[in-house]
Amino acid sequence: MNRTVVIFAAGSRGDVQPCLALGRALARRGDTVRLLASTRYQRLVDGAGLEFRPLPADPAEIIQSAEGQALLAGRNNAVAFLRGFGRVLRPRMAGILEQTQDGARGADLVLAPTFGFLGVHLSQYLRVPHAIIHFQPSHPTGEFPHPLVPGSRFLGAPGNRLGFAAVDAGSWLMCRRFVNEWRGERLGLPAMSPLGLLRRARRATVLCAFSPALVPRPPDWGDNVHVTGFWHHDQPLWEPPRRLLAYLADGPPPVYVGFGSMKTGDPQATDRLVRAALRHAGLRGVLAGDPATSDDDMLVVDDIPHDWLFPRMAAVVHHGGAGTTASGLRAGVPSLLCPFFGDQTYWATRVHRLGAGPLPLPARGFTVPALSRRLHDLTRNPAYAQAARRLGHTLRSEDGTSHACEVLGRLRRP
Repeated sequence: MNRTVVIFAAGSRGDVQPCLALGRALARRGDTVRLLASTRYQRLVDGAGLEFRPLPADPAEIIQSAEGQALLAGRNNAVAFLRGFGRVLRPRMAGILEQTQDGARGADLVLAPTFGFLGVHLSQYLRVPHAIIHFQPSHPTGEFPHPLVPGSRFLGAPGNRLGFAAVDAGSWLMCRRFVNEWRGERLGLPAMSPLGLLRRARRATVLCAFSPALVPRPPDWGDNVHVTGFWHHDQPLWEPPRRLLAYLADGPPPVYVGFGSMKTGDPQATDRLVRAALRHAGLRGVLAGDPATSDDDMLVVDDIPHDWLFPRMAAVVHHGGAGTTASGLRAGVPSLLCPFFGDQTYWATRVHRLGAGPLPLPARGFTVPALSRRLHDLTRNPAYAQAARRLGHTLRSEDGTSHACEVLGRLRRP
């Protein structure tokens, strides 16, 4: 197609990897694809053969900082979460906006999540089409609540729709001053009101990068909303270390435990708790962390591709990010989700309701007995394994990136 497609991928690895998958699929069709992401992920972007432009915010560093831990403290309150998120981003917004504008130069198509509605602004500035990316169900519907406002379900369909509108409005109000200054001073565009912005966003093409097997399409979503299936990024050239191969061959399949960029208040205590719970349940473990801390029955690994590792596990335990959730289910093994904040509780609930794992265990509820009981149930209840295998077969048969590419191929300049 010979377009230059710019993808705004400001997030953790779970946000970046689906964008890599889509970018590679677009590149195979002839597009030049440029990802805007934290420098932490430049090696991944380069390895995928895509162009890279840096963004100044590093989500992993933010979460591990004192301000990030304060943000996690508001995980059960959407208002507190958005306010905390605003405090974290405020000193970084000018740099994010400046480098976003620089990175988008020459774009023929812009893809971005709803953060700051940057796709809307860049589309107006560059006079090119754009599409909104959702990694969780964030488009308004009366069928279910927004993942950040689960309590709205008690008010029925009107309450659900109000919850979606409230999250979008709150997200915009959080950064409106910075973005409107940027529009006027750098983009030469008039200020945008919340209603005007939301009207534009509602008419935009929306790519929902998740599977209808997990999130059935609501009947009140319009033709502009496309549930494509997950965007899965394979790393076919990766070679497993000999130590990992030897450990896997030396006993029954272990259980993977890793929480991505999420951190508890005392990571060392959490590590001890996880190891004790696994041993109490009679399980070997593969843990995410520093390999130097490995034990005979606990192999600790760093940066192992989930698509290689998860199918070799008896089960997986993780924080419930959309990308890790998809990888666990795609592997066809049962999952225990331990949500920290944001949409993680939503995915944890969906996995349990689909029968692929036990009741979630929120990170704030970690104890050795509680985790040990969940692990025992996770690995010894055959119903979880059967449901996980069925879901895995469904997800492996989907081609979310091809679906997304077909939708994007129909977009034309305004």
